[in-house]
Amino acid sequence: MTEPFDPRQSLAGVRRRALARLVDLSGDYAGMVEASRDSNADDEHDPEGATIAFERAQLAAVLRQATADLDELDAAVRRVDEGTYGACERCRRPIAPARLEARPAARRCIGCATLG
Repeated sequence: MTEPFDPRQSLAGVRRRALARLVDLSGDYAGMVEASRDSNADDEHDPEGATIAFERAQLAAVLRQATADLDELDAAVRRVDEGTYGACERCRRPIAPARLEARPAARRCIGCATLG
């Protein structure tokens, strides 16, 4: 027997994991910046592959996405508080429970999400 879906509990768990990921990524980024701060390596002409700048840009993009994910989870918590959680922001119909279980921060039902 499965327990009923509790949006607040689900969002809290997902948010904890997202925050831990953000903290880890922030540490990784800070470490990368610190490691390359005093380096005078010519990474623009490195024959081994990706440059330090490219790797830093990739990590920065992942860090921005992790921040956006956390922002989406915070918005979902606000929707729970406002009583609008689980309603599609576009058509106002209920979002399927399975979608909310899979994507607790979902703002749109599957039909509206596929429309873009």
